[in-house]
Amino acid sequence: MSAGGASGKPDGEWLRVHPATPFVRGWVALAAIGYFFGRDSFERLLQGQPLIDDRIAGRAPWLLGGGALMLVLAVLGFILSWYFTRYQVAEGYVRVNTGFLFKQQRQARLDRVQAIDIVQPLLARIFGLAELKFEVADAGESAVRLAYLRIDDARQLRATILARASGVRMDPGHPEAAAPEAPEQQVLQVPPSRLFGSLLLSEQSVFVVLGAAASVMMSALTENRAFFLYLIPAALGLMAAYWNSFTKGYNFTAAISPDGIRLRYGLLDTQAQTLPPGRIQALKVAQPPLWRLFGWYRMQVNAAGYGAAGVNNGEAGARTTLLPVGKMDDVLNMMALVLPDPGTADPLRVFHQGVNGLDSDAGFVTTPRRARLLAPLGWRRNAFAATDTALLMRSGRWWRQLVVVPHQRTQSIAMQQGPLARWFGLADLVLHTTAGPVAPRVIQADIREAQALFDAQAARARAARRRQTSEQWLAQVAPALSPAVEPAPPVQPVETEPARLVEHAENGPAGLDQHPTPAPQQEGQQRG
Repeated sequence: MSAGGASGKPDGEWLRVHPATPFVRGWVALAAIGYFFGRDSFERLLQGQPLIDDRIAGRAPWLLGGGALMLVLAVLGFILSWYFTRYQVAEGYVRVNTGFLFKQQRQARLDRVQAIDIVQPLLARIFGLAELKFEVADAGESAVRLAYLRIDDARQLRATILARASGVRMDPGHPEAAAPEAPEQQVLQVPPSRLFGSLLLSEQSVFVVLGAAASVMMSALTENRAFFLYLIPAALGLMAAYWNSFTKGYNFTAAISPDGIRLRYGLLDTQAQTLPPGRIQALKVAQPPLWRLFGWYRMQVNAAGYGAAGVNNGEAGARTTLLPVGKMDDVLNMMALVLPDPGTADPLRVFHQGVNGLDSDAGFVTTPRRARLLAPLGWRRNAFAATDTALLMRSGRWWRQLVVVPHQRTQSIAMQQGPLARWFGLADLVLHTTAGPVAPRVIQADIREAQALFDAQAARARAARRRQTSEQWLAQVAPALSPAVEPAPPVQPVETEPARLVEHAENGPAGLDQHPTPAPQQEGQQRG
């Protein structure tokens, strides 16, 4: 590995991060010290006055000495933190040791790694450094954060860990050789103009326009212009939200490779995610009302560790976005990566009806007509359909949503029924997966159909998990590595082309004969 095998060092050796790491992480402290001790002198210099005030001239040496001492202590702390920060990849684990007074070791099992991200804050990009984040199931925050490495070393280390986690065996003749980075095929790229347009037509824009119209009306009726003052914080908040969303979604690209789905995005701080195949727990396709004018959609996912409470909301929102804005072809391409086997002979029709359809077409079971008083606009949209591999749940007449949950990712099921639903003979069915922005829920189904789905989905989840034989996802995706590595048998090659849904629609279910069962999810309840 590069920080390990690629450099010729033996596997399992404890290695240190880049020497510039503490300064990249602690530059704010250095800047604060400089500001505290140099602010007055700088202001006096700009005013053409002596650098040191005559009133404190006698104490100037002591002040300078104190500032120098604090600077030396800060730098010494940085050096010690770097010296005692080491990492190791060995025995199926990645381990990171930190601390010189209070020591801490964090580790993650390679076969439990859900995703690996390469993060480059702006200052780290200037120095050519990057941070690695390892996500595992049930982690409240990133299980292991390794900062900072040279960008090439970070990519090499990620490739080696993904290769080992997926079941690749190194060549016995060259055990120290690093796994080459797997090739990739780009699936889509979001143009900046489309991203900017989607922000202008977003939900917050609608609310701000309505608020502005209300303020103008109230100002005209009351002849009081103070109502315009309420627009200032709203406009500032909207601009901040737009900027944050634009910088996080800028230059968004998605690609497929043997080690997973690769996402890259960011304007100032860039991030490169790798989601291993089969690790996505649930997927949502959403379309706000104004996006229908251009046929745009947004895709979000639940992935272990990404939506946990310990993660910053803005960061979690970016990391759980599979597609910030795209057209239907982009949605189908990404759907094919997440669910290579759609489990139906006509996937295009099923997914089109799931995203935009009404009533009981393409096998969807809708809310009964008697419930139109409870949902006058949504009862024809609220529906579910089950394929051989996933459960599809659609809802929303104005804000359309389609939620897809692979059967093996159903951890538990719960049936809910309030007083009004009981009166109309309805029930909701909730599927539990890992935490995240997707909340799988069948809305206002007929009570008999809900009970039948409850039993059937529990049985499908049990059967899907029984077919899983390994935690290693290489069993689903063909290895595309150099002769230096070889996959652990048995491995069946499968297609990873982004047009799988289209090909399946043309060739029928016979095209799925070579698809092995997806990798297993953590154990969960069958029924709630």
